[in-house]
Amino acid sequence: MKTCLKILITFVILYNFAGISHAQNPQQIAKKALESTVLLVMEDANGQPLSLGSGFFVRTNQVATNLHVIKGASRGYIKLIGKKTKYNISGVTAVDTTRDLVILKVSSVLGSKTIPLGDSDAVQVGSPVYAVGNPRGLEGTFSQGIISSIRKIGTDKILQITAPISPGSSGGPVLNENGHVIGVSVATYRSGQNLNFAIPSNYLEKLIKQIGLVRPFPKDKITGSKNSIFADQGGKSTKGITAGKISWKYSDWLGFTLRNHTRQDVGFVHFYVIFYDKLGDPIDVEIETYILTIPAGLAKRTHVINVDSDVVWMVKDGGKIEFRILDFKIVE
Repeated sequence: MKTCLKILITFVILYNFAGISHAQNPQQIAKKALESTVLLVMEDANGQPLSLGSGFFVRTNQVATNLHVIKGASRGYIKLIGKKTKYNISGVTAVDTTRDLVILKVSSVLGSKTIPLGDSDAVQVGSPVYAVGNPRGLEGTFSQGIISSIRKIGTDKILQITAPISPGSSGGPVLNENGHVIGVSVATYRSGQNLNFAIPSNYLEKLIKQIGLVRPFPKDKITGSKNSIFADQGGKSTKGITAGKISWKYSDWLGFTLRNHTRQDVGFVHFYVIFYDKLGDPIDVEIETYILTIPAGLAKRTHVINVDSDVVWMVKDGGKIEFRILDFKIVE
């Protein structure tokens, strides 16, 4: 009897240990997720940056994201979080227009790691979640929240979460406490407070099984469905802030002026800078944030961008520089 009791106690202890061993702390989840998450830069037929977004590896050299991130694009590339190397997107290998999902094939990426998918049907309201992406182009942003609701849209489901997302987060993974993907960030209600949404991962799992040959971005086919859940375009210019008076400092530091045309003080100006060679082809994109306050109607001079020497050489050899403002905050 004592032997049986010992076996039973041991089994219970091991069972409980096994049950909690899959859970990870936020630091562990962030480390693994950031290794698999990418920044997407989509371009039009003329090579002009069109939008920014997020994505993550679901198979070797296969990246999942939202369909609206690539809508209207002719080409694009990805960058691993915190890295400079760009990997061209070869095309589309699977698409779900109704649920705003697409899988892209990218050129060979050394050391790319996939994130395991979880069962989105098993998530419950109140469960902790973590969103990873590039909101407003701010690479590798990791935020925490909970599942605040599971909503129905027709016959489909969508996850409502409190983990903050913004334009540029679209296509990034939403993970559970085990570090498994249970959703894909898709949109936020800007007029609401902390109302964010993700496409359940089970839809993505079905799409992964449909991966086929690489196709280009056909404008007449790769379009959002009329029933697409939301739109969350990143990359559009924001009126009120302009950049100018460009100069170089120490040969490879770019200096410029940010001017506030509004009647309120602003700060945390998010923008990206596009560098072109003398043929007009884009050769680099840098994403930056100016955090200091710019008083109403005034300008601030700043030096924040360290540019690669080969890019500097090509720009000075007849190229040009273009600024695009993504967002800014009103300073109270």
